[in-house]
Amino acid sequence: MDIKGKSAVVTGSATGLGAAVAKGLAAKGCNVVINYTKSEAEARETALACEASGVETILCQANVADDADCRRMADAAAAKWGTVDVLVNNAGTTRFANAADLDALSGEDFLDIYAVNVVGAYQMIRACAPYMRKQGMGAVVNVSSITGIAGNGSSVAYAASKGALNTMTLSLARALGPEIRMNAVCPGLIQSRWLKNGLGEEKYAAAVRRIEETTPLRKASTPEDIAEVVLWLVEGAAHVTGETILVDAGLHLGFGHR
Repeated sequence: MDIKGKSAVVTGSATGLGAAVAKGLAAKGCNVVINYTKSEAEARETALACEASGVETILCQANVADDADCRRMADAAAAKWGTVDVLVNNAGTTRFANAADLDALSGEDFLDIYAVNVVGAYQMIRACAPYMRKQGMGAVVNVSSITGIAGNGSSVAYAASKGALNTMTLSLARALGPEIRMNAVCPGLIQSRWLKNGLGEEKYAAAVRRIEETTPLRKASTPEDIAEVVLWLVEGAAHVTGETILVDAGLHLGFGHR
């Protein structure tokens, strides 16, 4: 897909991977909806960075767990640019909890995490799909996680939600073709403020160091590293749908030996 002049909605795009994806799309001439829930100042900075590439942006405060907010985002893009060509479901949440402590998570924690990571992605797809189908083409990339395959990560609820997102990617790739391509990326550790805040500086530094010392590629991914794969799935993977692509510097290759 030639994305120059096209339009994209990127959820959770104020900072981190979402911001990197938005900027990458803008650099290729794609107009972008910048979505945030709380980080308005950072979202405005991301929007300005995108506009520096000569594209238009829409700044949209919205919670993907709210279906009305999802429809509002899709409709705003279509009203301004005629349709929605690209959707990147990047918004996500977690609760950091030791998997061995079964009292660390409540049923409400699971529901809150699923509301954003799974239901929110579904609602965004549902909101954007009619526009994509009407024009006969569209690309969706769901930002999942290696935890959805390995069952590790910040919490059992988070890993389970990403496993569900991977399965949903398969289901909707079948259901929405041939007009809409549906894929997912599964990053390993991403160097980000979000992870640093969740783990704390000391544990975060140790996690980055461990990835750099033990993965086959000896690299800890940046948001830009993952964004490259997202952009490829959007614009260069015309015959790819229903895939979950692991982007983790080879971290998954060691799971069977731990």
